[in-house]
Amino acid sequence: MKTDISNTFAKTQTMFFRFLADKFFARRYGHRAVVLETIAGVPGMVAGMWIHLKSLRQMRTGYGPMIRELLAEAENERMHLMFFIEIARPNIAERCLILAAQAIFWNYYFVLYVCAPKTAHLMVHYFEEEAVKSYSSYLQLVESGAVENVPAPDLAIQYYDLPSDARLSDLIRCVRADEQHHAIVNARLAKAQKLESVKNVGNSPRQQTDTSRHTVSSEDKTALDRTASLAQQK
Repeated sequence: MKTDISNTFAKTQTMFFRFLADKFFARRYGHRAVVLETIAGVPGMVAGMWIHLKSLRQMRTGYGPMIRELLAEAENERMHLMFFIEIARPNIAERCLILAAQAIFWNYYFVLYVCAPKTAHLMVHYFEEEAVKSYSSYLQLVESGAVENVPAPDLAIQYYDLPSDARLSDLIRCVRADEQHHAIVNARLAKAQKLESVKNVGNSPRQQTDTSRHTVSSEDKTALDRTASLAQQK
């Protein structure tokens, strides 16, 4: 897709999924987190798997850092889900919704990534920016007393090496920081995909990865500033 079309499509899809989340969960941020983190764990796994298979098909090295980055993202989102399951405790209906959402989104994102990887990374970038906004709103409710600031789950305390008396507000800050990082990474990967598509096909994947990483460092900084400002707006 051309850059403007790709960006518009990614933003439109993000707004659509944000509308669904608002419609179903409104300000029930704990339950929203459970369902959305189930979906959020899909892109990294799909993309990492596809790049892994691409490396096998081409019998070429150089894809390792990207594969590890994507799989680490998926694992991190999976852990977010484990934390919020202990807090929100989804009912049967919500668990069925999780199954349906994951099944639909997995296939949707797989097709999108195979056909337009840059657009797929852009969409995840915008997803993560929306996640930063949602967690900022969630944190505001907790700090205002509208939502009880319950103790953080033991799993989260171990994962983030938090103090033993850590609360929900501490967990939300950690998760929000993760989402900020994912937004930055996917903005970089979207830019790298764009650069790769216009490079000479004779260049090796390692050369493409290294060149892209150096070229887009300014984009990383811009994305960092943008996502950080989103967290501070609430």
